[in-house]
Amino acid sequence: MKPAFSHFYKRTPAERLAILAKTVGLSDDEQQTLATRAADGDAPLLIENYLTAYQLPEGVAVNFRVNQHDFIVPMVTEEPSVIAAASNGAKQLAQAGGITATLRSRLLTGQVVLSDVKVFASIDDWVALHQSELLEVAAQAHPSIVKRGGGPRKVSVRDLGEGFVSVDLTADVKAAMGANMMNTMLEAIAQLIQNKLHHTTLFSILSNAGDQSLATAEVSIPVTQLGTDTATAQQTATRIAQASRIAQLDPMRAVTHNKGIMNGVDAVVIAMGNDWRTIESAAHAFAVQNGQYRGLSQWRVDGDQLVGSLTLPLPVGTVGGATKVLPLVTINQKIAQVDSPETLMKLIVAVGLVQNFAALKALVTTGIQAGHMKMQLRSLAMSVGATPEQVPTLVKLLQQQADPNEAVAKRLLNQLKY
Repeated sequence: MKPAFSHFYKRTPAERLAILAKTVGLSDDEQQTLATRAADGDAPLLIENYLTAYQLPEGVAVNFRVNQHDFIVPMVTEEPSVIAAASNGAKQLAQAGGITATLRSRLLTGQVVLSDVKVFASIDDWVALHQSELLEVAAQAHPSIVKRGGGPRKVSVRDLGEGFVSVDLTADVKAAMGANMMNTMLEAIAQLIQNKLHHTTLFSILSNAGDQSLATAEVSIPVTQLGTDTATAQQTATRIAQASRIAQLDPMRAVTHNKGIMNGVDAVVIAMGNDWRTIESAAHAFAVQNGQYRGLSQWRVDGDQLVGSLTLPLPVGTVGGATKVLPLVTINQKIAQVDSPETLMKLIVAVGLVQNFAALKALVTTGIQAGHMKMQLRSLAMSVGATPEQVPTLVKLLQQQADPNEAVAKRLLNQLKY
């Protein structure tokens, strides 16, 4: 490490930028870009060695009808066509009566892992006998959550094999994401186990599995709504169901199927200041719960209806973490009328189902590229330097090209300028 980076974390953002510019040879324009994008407020305190703000576009998806309520959904994403697909899909599902979203549970789980356990039954029996004591120690470790009606709910034990045992704590963390809360309670339990069992713990950490925070979205669409005539509509419904089934049979297809769902899910999670890596990890673990990676949603034709459902693990929160530090989060919560984690969970899973429906319908009818390419051409136009005023014209010209690549875009843009 170069001497200039000694105590780099103590430097101001401006000093860090100057060091980087000298070290890697940033131009004046590059330095200016970094400097002008730097955020005010608390952002520099959120992460280490803060330099600037890396901005992603935020838009809103409209037409959402969930549990008989209309929603406007803030979404943060860099991928073209996601918000357009969500809005279009939501409009079609709203015409069918909208989405029904429900919660199975909303709890967080963490684990205290023991190693070199000779007899699993000895740990299992001890935890069963001391359940109340363990829960009380966990509650005392975080009394504020208990006062708000939450707190530890259950302690269980699992034999992981090879001498490893997991003591699992399940807790209600109320409106918070709850990571720090859970870890504090787990460390208190670990200390009790060490004192009483004289068994050193390997580690104590929350689990991001999210399988105790499940939300389900369901919709039923009249088949006749899917086409201009009966035959076309029936064919579309059948093909959507078949495409869904392929995602249950083929992991290669399931990965892409689920990526489409997460296009919408991640965009909402980011807009709401939650940890999208947690949601991604939980969703993909949930997709393989039966031993094979499968599509998270399922669609089937039931009589004259196309029926779709999606269940996701969604350990999200509406307070704590970055939700109160990032100014846009509070505004986004207001836009989406989100006043609780439960509402947020229902909205996120509904967005996932809508995104999936829009993708499948496009995939089995016009093809996924028809709508996607127009948005991609906009990105291509901007990437070669087109101004906001030039973009619409350049996109139209690119649509007429057999191979609208970067070189073609630059040539057409130069023609516009002259």
